[in-house]
Amino acid sequence: MSSMVIAPVCGIDRARTTLPQGRRSLTVGVEEEFLLVDRRAGLPVARGPCVVKAATAALGEQVQAEFFTAQVEVCTRPTPDLVELRSELALLRKVMGEVAASEGCLLVATGTPVIPPGSPPTVTPGERYGRMAARWPSLVGSYDGMVCGCHIHVGVTGHAQALALANHMRPWLSALQALAANSPFSLGRDSGWASRRSLEHARWPGVGPAPLLDEVGYERLAGHLVKTGTLLDRRMIYWYARPSEHVPTLEIRVCDVNADLDVVLLLTALVRGLATALLPEIEDGRPPPDLPAGLLHAAHRLAARHGLAGEGLDPAREEYVPALTLTERLLARAAPGLAAAGDLELADELFHRVRSSGGGAARQRAAYLRRGRLGDVVSELVRATAAD
Repeated sequence: MSSMVIAPVCGIDRARTTLPQGRRSLTVGVEEEFLLVDRRAGLPVARGPCVVKAATAALGEQVQAEFFTAQVEVCTRPTPDLVELRSELALLRKVMGEVAASEGCLLVATGTPVIPPGSPPTVTPGERYGRMAARWPSLVGSYDGMVCGCHIHVGVTGHAQALALANHMRPWLSALQALAANSPFSLGRDSGWASRRSLEHARWPGVGPAPLLDEVGYERLAGHLVKTGTLLDRRMIYWYARPSEHVPTLEIRVCDVNADLDVVLLLTALVRGLATALLPEIEDGRPPPDLPAGLLHAAHRLAARHGLAGEGLDPAREEYVPALTLTERLLARAAPGLAAAGDLELADELFHRVRSSGGGAARQRAAYLRRGRLGDVVSELVRATAAD
């Protein structure tokens, strides 16, 4: 990473960024979903099973199949160190890129396919994926449903703490979504959205802002959703913030996958910083903000539409402001937690870079505007995905 010196953004008051000492830094982990595309035409290709099989020899369970055969997923180990996390993400991408090349394709970090495929999508073989495809055929019959996200995990003590954090983080996740927007192009055209992935993913049941729940309420609602057939199982609870069903983490599921690793690092730092700043308030018994579901949905829809380039909605203040203002407020809110983890200067620098570039959606559109070619967008994404 650069050694450039950046002035602090959005007037963060360093005197107000301290938390009680004696806490360990929360662990974090990241899951990244990627597309596999043809090396010449740039369209999705169904090489996922072959790539996963070949990469497993080097990465073990850190590489996994995804819903469609033109996708793959990697996951990091939990770590309290963001530098270590970045190194591991870079290594995972390097190995996956090399394996993909050996299978005649390229690894791409974008939320939706830029170029339409030449044939209908195929679902990865497996009992669970087969049941999902049979239950919701309209969602799997075209490449509209092929979306790639970045899921950020923060270590917690259990479901109760995960739910408490999810309750308190709800007002801030649309700002995180705007920072992560990286899917303006979908199936051969500019969709008009900064994050088309957000729109397509929301077609699935179980996707959206998490309701305010304690542990008893979560168990009751999760059981009801599965029993009534609304969801196939608890793993289909795709709320933007949810307790993981298999590891002790809070999982944030609102971000597009990003080609730029520094964006991924910034998103992770902000999630952990926000969680760290909120935990003392939760322990003091402060109640979470009870925001109308419609307001949250509107904030997320604006984030998906504009990314960093237009108007956003602050659901806590019920105020329309520029999206950049919302992200500055997020950074300021997370600042005490960032400082406690030693990440504040890094977050300042990375935020400045993302703000200057306009984010992933703006970079994709800039690549297209140079010559009006979708192939240039894919080439830029491939290059950025592989860059360390």
